[in-house]
Amino acid sequence: MPDDLPQDYFDRFSGISRLYGQEAFDRIRTAHFAVIGIGGVGSWTAEALARTGIAKITLIDLDEVCVTNVNRQLPALDGQVGRFKVEAVADRLRLINPHLEIQQELAFFTENTAERLLAPGFTGIVDAIDNVKQKAFLIDACRKQNIPLVVAGGAGGKQNPAAIATNDLAYATNDRLLRLVRKELRQTYSFPSEASKAPFGVRAVYSTENAKFPWSDGTVREEAEPGSHLRLNCDTGFGTSTMVTGSFGFTAAAEIINLLTDQ
Repeated sequence: MPDDLPQDYFDRFSGISRLYGQEAFDRIRTAHFAVIGIGGVGSWTAEALARTGIAKITLIDLDEVCVTNVNRQLPALDGQVGRFKVEAVADRLRLINPHLEIQQELAFFTENTAERLLAPGFTGIVDAIDNVKQKAFLIDACRKQNIPLVVAGGAGGKQNPAAIATNDLAYATNDRLLRLVRKELRQTYSFPSEASKAPFGVRAVYSTENAKFPWSDGTVREEAEPGSHLRLNCDTGFGTSTMVTGSFGFTAAAEIINLLTDQ
């Protein structure tokens, strides 16, 4: 381990060096990552990155912890409901890694906030946004600024963590959110056409499992109920579980670390 690291840091994270090797770990220990969207996926990504010994993390979200988040989100605990998610997660990350520098941004990533939020320059970004236009704008911005990016697809309606896969965004399958993002990227930002079969150069995390739709009779099925209008909200949207959202988040963290360390 380098001499500039305190013994406490060595005690906490020497296992990461023994896993990735010293050269790769030197990159990890000086890295600054951003996680955009601190919910069912992003909160677990932030936890994993903090436990990997990175130097700095920026948490970006404006949502508050809701009791309906308990089934899938890291900060959803008694006593935390009503707090900003970035604040609740930041408190936890300090307990994991007191050497970690944490930047909290109480904001949603939009075209209006993008310039300010991306200004620090990041070693890499994990996108855990659930809005198509915002995801597409972020992907294009990262392409223009040459920022490594991992994009998370939709975890809603998925039961099987073993069905989670990674690939270039152009080739992600069975993910409605990413399909709509690809369409937006092609129409608005001139990303390669589907016919070209060319990669986008963006890593994606997604599930190949068919989504399970909730029906009014209490069942779940692989097709939407006729006449239903499923909305992405905590009360009537797709069901979710920590087993899948957490696995999405950990996989996204692994992907961004692999991009950094050339694994």
